[in-house]
Amino acid sequence: MKYLQSFCNYIESVTTIKSNYIYLIIVSLIIIFVIKGIRYVLLKISFKKNLNSKERYMYNKKGSAIATTVTLILLSLVWIDYLKNFITFITFISTAITLSLKDIIFNFFSGIYIKTSKLFSLEDRIEINGLKGDVVNINKTGFDLLEIGDRVNGEQSTGRIVHVPNSIVFTYPVKNYVKAFKYIWDEIKINIPIDADVYKTKKELYRIIKKNSTVRNIPNKMEDEVNDASMEYRIYFNNLDPIIYIDVVDEHIELYLRFLVHPKKKRNIENSIWLDILKSYKEGKIELYKKE
Repeated sequence: MKYLQSFCNYIESVTTIKSNYIYLIIVSLIIIFVIKGIRYVLLKISFKKNLNSKERYMYNKKGSAIATTVTLILLSLVWIDYLKNFITFITFISTAITLSLKDIIFNFFSGIYIKTSKLFSLEDRIEINGLKGDVVNINKTGFDLLEIGDRVNGEQSTGRIVHVPNSIVFTYPVKNYVKAFKYIWDEIKINIPIDADVYKTKKELYRIIKKNSTVRNIPNKMEDEVNDASMEYRIYFNNLDPIIYIDVVDEHIELYLRFLVHPKKKRNIENSIWLDILKSYKEGKIELYKKE
């Protein structure tokens, strides 16, 4: 401490900045670097543990929050005697700061609303203002989405990270694909000739869809999730099993194969079903409409 005070006195003689302020600045920097060092060591230790990516992410976020809180508390204790002298000044500029930072402040409190209302959580798939994606990060002023393409492109990841301000949730409705339950309804349209045997075709399509073990097991899982969700939402479904609807359009028949699927596995399931449909077509079990 003696050497530190001597150093501060020397800086004062060179810069005319009071030594007590120099002392507090140095102590503050030491606090910041020590806490950062401790957090760095703890992160290195966590990397040696057998943690998956989500656990590592949550460990890092919680560690950051704790480190920030401890740093602010220690810095407040160091500067408390001097902060009292700035109360009037802080009161004076608080209005100006509030006006200039109103968007940041609004986003901050919007973030609190998102977390307390559980509007969405990490890894949820959501859509807002035409933007679809998986939530990969939620911070104090905004959240990040791993963007996915539209339905035509199979709703697969584009690889782009989109940062969205928290306040957007008060401007546009939020569609959460997995909030109440993990599964959504999907449809595959199959066109067959107008004179095709509809009953035979439907029978074969039901065989194909029930052959898929993933789709076959979803209704039972979905029923449990609907029962749980009904405690908070007025939700019910009369039928959770795959079903085929029929529509006659021009000179052909459209069959709509409707089934439940996890939104992140949708394209893989559709691909598997289409391969089986094409196989049945080649074997003569299904007729497909060919537009002339």
